[in-house]
Amino acid sequence: MDKRLFYLLNIARHRVYKHADQLSEEALGISVTQVGALLLVAGDEGCLLKDLARHLNLNNSALTGLAGRMEHKGLLERRPCDHDGRASRLYLTDLGRRKIDSAKPLITELNERMTEGFTDDEVDVILRFLNRLVNDF
Repeated sequence: MDKRLFYLLNIARHRVYKHADQLSEEALGISVTQVGALLLVAGDEGCLLKDLARHLNLNNSALTGLAGRMEHKGLLERRPCDHDGRASRLYLTDLGRRKIDSAKPLITELNERMTEGFTDDEVDVILRFLNRLVNDF
């Protein structure tokens, strides 16, 4: 068994992301990053573009491109912020909401596949470990 933790985390993240992205593209016609953005906007309708960038760990130019592609696909719309004319707020479209509904079974399937063969106690340890990494680094 390989015990190189940093290496394994990196490879696992890459492979899971690639698999999830392929599933998302095939089933929904959008990337897994776009699904993530839709879910974040749904949780904070009218959020600022810069807040979404922070949550997705994207720089502003990368997020501007992502938002533009999503707007072009009819998934969300950008509206100017009432308080800051330079800022944009993001809102889901009906199509964006439907994509979220379609994505939920895929997310459930992916989570089930990742936890397959582990007991509930083992999954709790994995979750505790991953949450610690997210919060401490």
